[in-house]
Amino acid sequence: MTRTSASVSGQAHGVPASTFGIVLGVGGLGGAWRGAHRVWSLPSVCGETLILTAGVLWTAFLLAYAMRWVFSREEALAEARHPVQCCFLGLVGVSASLIGLSVAPYSPSLGLILFGLGSGFTLSFALWRTGALWRGGRDHAATTPVLYLPLVAGAFVMSTAAATLGYAGGAQLAFGAGLFTWLAIESVLLHRLYTEDPLPLALRPLLGLQLAPPAVGAVAYLSASGAAPDFAARAMLGYALLQGLLLVRMLPWVMEQPFALSYWAFTFGATALANAALTMVERGDGGLVAHLAPYLFAAANITVGLIGAASLRLFARRVAASARGTPMSSRQT
Repeated sequence: MTRTSASVSGQAHGVPASTFGIVLGVGGLGGAWRGAHRVWSLPSVCGETLILTAGVLWTAFLLAYAMRWVFSREEALAEARHPVQCCFLGLVGVSASLIGLSVAPYSPSLGLILFGLGSGFTLSFALWRTGALWRGGRDHAATTPVLYLPLVAGAFVMSTAAATLGYAGGAQLAFGAGLFTWLAIESVLLHRLYTEDPLPLALRPLLGLQLAPPAVGAVAYLSASGAAPDFAARAMLGYALLQGLLLVRMLPWVMEQPFALSYWAFTFGATALANAALTMVERGDGGLVAHLAPYLFAAANITVGLIGAASLRLFARRVAASARGTPMSSRQT
């Protein structure tokens, strides 16, 4: 969570919508391990364990988020109306689609149900939120990479899941929706980053979402096309690599913000980048991508591992602080 989301939640029941970002990171890494099993014959149990963990987390977070609306409705409404935090609500549907994609090999019917529910929520929320944005009057300071979440991330995950479930036509339509929305939003976002005041400390980790559109988009393109890697796939992967290098360069500036759950923003793109490279290798790409794939896979594991370990330490400190009756700093929530 960012500092803002912490202030929104306060002593509220349940969890904020941003917590579902953890599911995307863990589930995405599980998908990367599945790809590594197919390409390099690494143990399949690693990927399936991560997928199971993501499913358990998603179920727990969904119940906790529902509690937020039942017992702390004002806080939930404040989050939904917030110019930055509201976009995280899209993660509720995106994570459901991702879990549906993950369980489809075991239960196609369950996967289809979760995909349908997740896609329906994602599309409904994205239309509601984007319609509000089109009315204008938005403060430039509220323009952050979270704008990608409702439509761009949602459409790309919908595309990947639809292709996996056998709906090739729908996958291509969803990919187009995500692609052109990404290009439009990125121009607005870069204008804000170039010309307005620097992002506040609490919002800086959200820059990790810059990696997600090209990386997740590459996975969606490969899924929707079903073809061997081509120029377009490599072009998207190349742009994702550029974003990754830029984020590495920006890390010292970003890390002026003490660790918070908002750092999970880095994991969605990092795991998708590894997934895209592994899919390309699996489909016969033996060039530079094949040499990069092991390093991208290792980077995804390191990213999720470090952020996961830091999250567990943060949780332990929260439990200890709660036992002592000592509130934690909002910069560390």
